[in-house]
Amino acid sequence: MTDRRPLDVELVLVPVDRSDESAAAVEYACAIAAEYDAAVHAVHVLGEDVVRAIETGVVNDEEVAADGEAITETTRGIAEDCGVGLSTSVAYGFSTKMKLRHPGSVILDTAEELGADFIVVPREPVSGDPGEVLEKAAEYVLLYATQPVLSV
Repeated sequence: MTDRRPLDVELVLVPVDRSDESAAAVEYACAIAAEYDAAVHAVHVLGEDVVRAIETGVVNDEEVAADGEAITETTRGIAEDCGVGLSTSVAYGFSTKMKLRHPGSVILDTAEELGADFIVVPREPVSGDPGEVLEKAAEYVLLYATQPVLSV
């Protein structure tokens, strides 16, 4: 008897921000990747406040870099603990010029561009913290993704 799996997963996409829920989603993404001998790609989705600051030239570069580095370090540590490969990227979760650009669409666009086979998205409470940009993305991703989605 052969070992048949209902899914063929080579790349698991997980959107991240600086929330605890995002770190938990990375743990799930890494567990799925380990089960399927796949890799994980974490996309750091920048929030509206950061994007506006970048677009208007009033960004605190050191603060944004430190925030991104902390997120990447946490994500990398989780992936190493699971023994899976990790790649990362950063995406603007909002735009003052493109009406339809929001965290959910950014996640799905990234999944499409990378050919992701599975998405793990954090379900986050609406806290109002500007660093937690994914709170509304899970529903959108669940509604419109063509890949299997796990919302945690």
